[in-house]
Amino acid sequence: MPKAPQKALPRQFSLFPESARLQRIDPATNCWRFYRLTLQDDLFGGTVLVRSWGRLGTTGQERRERFGDLVAAQKELVRWVRVKQRRGYREDMDK
Repeated sequence: MPKAPQKALPRQFSLFPESARLQRIDPATNCWRFYRLTLQDDLFGGTVLVRSWGRLGTTGQERRERFGDLVAAQKELVRWVRVKQRRGYREDMDK
């Protein structure tokens, strides 16, 4: 007897995230967007939040924001994820 397909459990947002990949797909409005956030160390002992966004399939745009410590950068990353989720972006499941 074949097994019934199991549903994937919803992913929980990491307590201390270092990256996030979001996308918003709405074929009715021709909206195929991505938004990526990553934390990177810089040469001066700080942390840089790299935000990339654009249309799926393109390079898009990028903005970098420097922080003195990792905790402040993580708080900003979480804030951006929440802002984008309110605008309809969802976690990219193709990780």
